[in-house]
Amino acid sequence: MARVASAPRGSKAPPRAWQRMLSGRRLDLLDPSPIDVELEDIAHGLARVARWNGQTRGAHVFSVAQHSLLVEAVARRLAPETTRETRLGILLHDAPEYVIGDMISPFKAVIGDVYKDTERRLAAAVRLHFGLSAAPPRAEAALAKRADRTAAFLEATRLAGFSEAEARRFFGTPEGAPPDLEAWLPPWPADDAARRFKERCKELAHPSP
Repeated sequence: MARVASAPRGSKAPPRAWQRMLSGRRLDLLDPSPIDVELEDIAHGLARVARWNGQTRGAHVFSVAQHSLLVEAVARRLAPETTRETRLGILLHDAPEYVIGDMISPFKAVIGDVYKDTERRLAAAVRLHFGLSAAPPRAEAALAKRADRTAAFLEATRLAGFSEAEARRFFGTPEGAPPDLEAWLPPWPADDAARRFKERCKELAHPSP
């Protein structure tokens, strides 16, 4: 009988670098595959990740799923002519956070490139899964950033206790706020946020003829 080689004494197995999803998928953070990306997992996860570290008003957390929908709505106001693919890319701009969570900007600055590299790999896998380019085109990235800053200003002043002057200092002057803004800001229950995110994603990824 052949002898099975054993690991050298004192050696350690490499740390686990994959996340098991409720779909059953294993998503490798070091080398994420588009095959292991599932919309159900993204919607479920983002609806349970809190913006602002949970320091927001309301009976529910203001989730990344709800934030993503707000950002896409702002982007539509800023650039009504944008393509369906661009809107889908903007909706998915924070999708990696369904795996790695939403770290506040000051902590991202502390961690540095390790977080950014992981986020970039996950974003590429998500985008490829939905038939988009691995990295967003420059115009899409710029529009997403503008819309994201407006969403951050609105969330900061309405939900997170910032004064308008303080929010302007960090996020600039808001532009493109939806006319029905009051429908976007009260935090939704997680199941509602997941359902709305999933529905909008399907609408953009597979439009009706």
